[in-house]
Amino acid sequence: MRLVLQLVARLLVIVILCLGGATVWATIDAYHSVDRATAASAERVSQALEALYWRELLLRGNRTREHLLPVPEWRTTQTMSLISPGVCVQFEPKGEFENPLCGQSKGIGASPPHWFAAAVETFLGDHAAVARPISARSTTAGTVTAVADPDAAISLAWQHILDNVHVALLMAVAIALLASLAIAHALAPAQLIVTALQRMANGHYRTSLPRFRSMELAMIGQAVGELGDRLAQATEERAVLTRRLLEIRSDERRALARELHDEFGQNLTAILAFANTIEAASAQEQDRGDVAQDARMISKATLHIMACLRGTLNRLRHPPAEELGLEASLINLVDSWRSQNATQPMIQLDLKGDFADVRGAVAATAYRVAQECLTNSLRHSAAREIVLRIERRTGLENALLVRVEDDGGGDAAKVAQSAGFGLTGIRERVTALGGSLSIAHARRGLSVAATIPLAA
Repeated sequence: MRLVLQLVARLLVIVILCLGGATVWATIDAYHSVDRATAASAERVSQALEALYWRELLLRGNRTREHLLPVPEWRTTQTMSLISPGVCVQFEPKGEFENPLCGQSKGIGASPPHWFAAAVETFLGDHAAVARPISARSTTAGTVTAVADPDAAISLAWQHILDNVHVALLMAVAIALLASLAIAHALAPAQLIVTALQRMANGHYRTSLPRFRSMELAMIGQAVGELGDRLAQATEERAVLTRRLLEIRSDERRALARELHDEFGQNLTAILAFANTIEAASAQEQDRGDVAQDARMISKATLHIMACLRGTLNRLRHPPAEELGLEASLINLVDSWRSQNATQPMIQLDLKGDFADVRGAVAATAYRVAQECLTNSLRHSAAREIVLRIERRTGLENALLVRVEDDGGGDAAKVAQSAGFGLTGIRERVTALGGSLSIAHARRGLSVAATIPLAA
């Protein structure tokens, strides 16, 4: 999952938790607001009835205070206007058949769902009644008791929650959107870092990154740049060491070729001469036929060893690509294999591009890759057809592509992991020139492809 989506998801979880907390807070505040409205209603009605009580007491001076109770005409429209919606007020002592005076409760809010009403009653309980004396100086003046209507109180709380939650929900959505845009903008440079790492994985180590505003991303970018520089330096040093190793190996191969030619060649020539002499001498004598036969077998074995020695010397010496050029040397290579394997398999050579200026280490390496791959296909597979493709790619790539495909089957993974000297040697040669070697499945066999930069 992308980091931006993870952060946005976590932000949404936080917003939902905050919205839930705001809803709980709004519910409790609405519940307490009903209690405050109840207390305020009781206070306002008691103050109004106190004024009415003392006025009646002054106007009816010939009456006792007991005859003033209950206070006359207290259930008026003016008194009702002092009562908050959803609150009922009762005067004590009350008269006969006297009901509480309640504030307007119709239209105070939408009907709450049953689960909300049950939750409020379960966790917050009922509203307590509030009693206020009409007069603090006269305890016989009576008492005003205010109590909240449970249904109206829950409706008020629900409406209060709806009003607050709508605003909170809009703010939460706005915050989530703005924060998501801010997070996406802040993490946008991460894609540049990932692209740089991918280029480094493909061998382009020195990849420049822009300077990021975020300190953390700037530190990561700097670390990636330093890592690329170190990898590039290590790769260059390894290429230099590998080229030096190949030079030493070439010198050893030439020295070994000289030793084989000087020592084994001369000795084999001498053995062949002795065998011919023995054969010729034995042929003149009638009873020495078996000796002549042995001499002929020695001559045949010597000739075979000399032919193998010539092939070995050809492989040990410098490849013809350094002398004849890449195109001519590849044609000679394919023709030599065709002459040795006249029936099977069929070898095709496909040259694409101009190879006239391809010389030096690039030409030698391309020739060695083609030679080794053809040798492996002919000796270690049951291929019926082998295709050797050499392509010169111009433009930004500016590389030489050598590809050998056969239809002899085989497991590409096992071949790639093999520790044979042939594949190891050409892989080292290609890597030393900054190229790459890959082994993959072909249509009915294996495909070995080497990419060699021409600027090497």
